Amino acid sequence: MLIENILGTVAGILTSVSMLPQLFKVVKQRDVENISVVMLVVLLCGVSLWVIYGFMKNEWPIIISNAFSVVLNATLLVCYFAFKKKQK
Repeated sequence: MLIENILGTVAGILTSVSMLPQLFKVVKQRDVENISVVMLVVLLCGVSLWVIYGFMKNEWPIIISNAFSVVLNATLLVCYFAFKKKQK
């Protein structure tokens, strides 16, 4: 059981932080021209459902890693709309 929790936690961390470089680039350059808003919305819905699933199963690695992904992707979505207006 311990190895499963470690594996789940590491997998969750890796997939969650995968969006950090994109978020840093968007914030630094204030450029969202090549970001797909549909992809962001679908991904945000998916990771939100994973958080709900994690609560239903009482699986903290799923909850924590996907909650972090929700925050990152929601921030990226907010940046998308904030910076998209400025680019027009």
